[in-house]
Formats: sequence, structure tokens, C-alpha cells
Amino acid sequence: MIDLKNVKKFYPNGTVALDGVDMHIDDGEFVFLVGHSGAGKTTMMKLLLREERPSSGQIIVGNYDLSNMPNRKVPFYRRQLGVVFQDFRLFPEKTVYENVAFAMHVIGTPGKVIRRKVPALLNTVNLGEKTGCFPRELSGGEQQRVAIARALANNPRYIIADEPTGNIDPKMSIEIMNLLLKINKLGKTVIVVTHEKGLVDYYQQRVIKLKDGKIVDDRVGGMFK
Repeated sequence: MIDLKNVKKFYPNGTVALDGVDMHIDDGEFVFLVGHSGAGKTTMMKLLLREERPSSGQIIVGNYDLSNMPNRKVPFYRRQLGVVFQDFRLFPEKTVYENVAFAMHVIGTPGKVIRRKVPALLNTVNLGEKTGCFPRELSGGEQQRVAIARALANNPRYIIADEPTGNIDPKMSIEIMNLLLKINKLGKTVIVVTHEKGLVDYYQQRVIKLKDGKIVDDRVGGMFK
């Protein structure tokens, strides 16, 4: 469950990034978060990732109250999140296997568990034959699939994908979206931040639209205008 209650975010330069946002997302939902540049999408993501704190209001994600969470708890909270970025953020000097395994090494996962889980994750994203490849040897769509496998590595409850199709071609965009829907059907809550009207209209999922820091529409179906 994700709950935002009257969330406001002001920056020191006077910018009002979010202005009284109320939003509820149930466990297991698939949600598109849309809006033009400057609408508040990036700030929303930073708040959910606990990179920023709200100026006022309350943000609850699962059992965590992000508004009052001490910094020492942030790493534990973030283990519940799997994050996918537009620019992939893979380690260029690491293989596909090593990129996915790294997320598990960081939290101290035993080696035998890593050796079992990484191949399974790569098979989930249809990259089982690319384990020894480096990112430079992969297409953009393949790199994004590696990033998704890495996001899944620690079995998060929530997947946040920030413009996941922004750097890949339309055909690969469909493959990435189908993969995120597949992950959603496994019980993960998935939030996709995007500006791509065609994808939003095509998939007919719940769409939350931001404008000038406020939610101006929230419905299921192709309403992205």
C-alpha cells in the first residue's frame, strides 16, 4: 500500500513541486504516473525513494512512514523497492550476471543463493544466454531488461520505473512494458512514470495525471491528453 496524504513539497528557491497531493495505491496495482515536464513526477519519485522529504503531509509505503523515518532506516526501506531508470545505470565493466548479482552482494546475500537466483532472474527477462556479455554488447532493450532483473534481485514489493522506455525503440518499448505487466501479475506493485501517450493508451491501466504539482485526473483507461 502506498498512501500520500496532503503532501506538499517546496524547494528553497520557491518552487512548489507538489501542492496538496492525495494518492492511494493498493498492493498489486499497476499504475502509470503521467504529466508534462515540471508537473511534479520527478519530485514524486524522489519522495517515494526517500531521496527527499515532504515539506508537509504524510507518505506511507507499506509499514514505513517516510515523513518521520530516521535516516538509519532508509537502507532497509529501500530493499522493498526495485528501481528502473531511463538510462539503465548498469556497470559497464561488469557482465550481465555481475550487474544483477551486485544488488544482492550489497545486502550480504550468500553466494550460493546468488548463484541460484541470478540465472533464474535472467531467464525471467529472457536473457539467460547473455550472462557473460557486457552492457556495450547489448541493445538498449536488452540493457533495460538487465536493469529490470537487477531491480527484482532482492524480491522487492514495489517496482518504480522512471521513463523505462525513453531510450529504446517502439518495438522494444512494448517488450519492456509487457515484462513489467508480467512482473505485476506476480504480485508486485508497479509504478511507471512516463510521457509516452501511445503506451499509456495502449495498455489501458490506471493513470494518475499530475499538473502543476496537483493530481488532476485518476482513472483507468486511455485518458492521457
